[in-house]
Amino acid sequence: MKKISILMIALLVSLIGFSQEDEDTQRSVIQEFTPSILLKKGQWDIKWFNNLYTETKDLFGPNGDEQDIPRNTFFTSTVDIFTGISDSRRVNIGLLLEFRSNVIGGRDALDVFSFDGEAGTARSGFTSFAPAIKFNPFKNIGNFTIQTAFHIPLVDNETEQGVFLDQSGFIFQNRFFYDYSFAGGDWQLFTELNTEYNFGDQDSFAYNSLRLTPGVFLSYFPSSKFTILALVQHLQLISFGGNDQGFNDFSQDATILGGGAKYQLTDELNIEFLYSNFVRGNDTGLGQTFNIGLRALF
Repeated sequence: MKKISILMIALLVSLIGFSQEDEDTQRSVIQEFTPSILLKKGQWDIKWFNNLYTETKDLFGPNGDEQDIPRNTFFTSTVDIFTGISDSRRVNIGLLLEFRSNVIGGRDALDVFSFDGEAGTARSGFTSFAPAIKFNPFKNIGNFTIQTAFHIPLVDNETEQGVFLDQSGFIFQNRFFYDYSFAGGDWQLFTELNTEYNFGDQDSFAYNSLRLTPGVFLSYFPSSKFTILALVQHLQLISFGGNDQGFNDFSQDATILGGGAKYQLTDELNIEFLYSNFVRGNDTGLGQTFNIGLRALF
């Protein structure tokens, strides 16, 4: 899969050609409208993002040792819809939708697209939705924004016949975005801190815990319509204590490295590819992610 992902990116580069001589000087959407930048009043931003995580190793062995396991694959598809509502361009409102399909027990990674619901190895369905607001708290720092969302679960049972689908508890999420463009415009640094407080259902595996995911993304623009990027993220789950029976009292962490590319297909539509690898951690899987997203801004 890794070879296929790299080949796709290489092919895309060759098709684009990214000749500087053919580019105009106007900034494209992928340059200007990072997640840190808010929309104008009446403007719409719709993003469809697909993440496939697959693992054949984890760190749940004796004493936290690495061990081989039958392949598990988890597919998540999200649609994020935002629109600008303020003349000052400081407030956006939106809705986040999430669909999942998971297969376990050694099934092929692409079986997540079978949606067969085979007992004991597969589950799928819409798992949550979230009203959201995105705002700029400091007028003089236009490239710093906060996105707040309240995720409402559509899942009654997290695990059925040994197959986990998604959390059954509520999630209060805050994401902090900041970007910086270097002189010349060829390089851009984007940073994010994602915070998620999990609560509501005492039987949820992440009940009464806080998930922190800081990330740094460095992008290089060979042209205004094409960028390649490298990323590093850290995931930390901090438990504040389990339920009355003592369950869910655990923590985990992981370090993730990866890279990808984005291309501006039209003035309104761009596409992105990302690959990442869980290179270390505690009480976590050691898998890879393959991602593709489409974003329309108009």
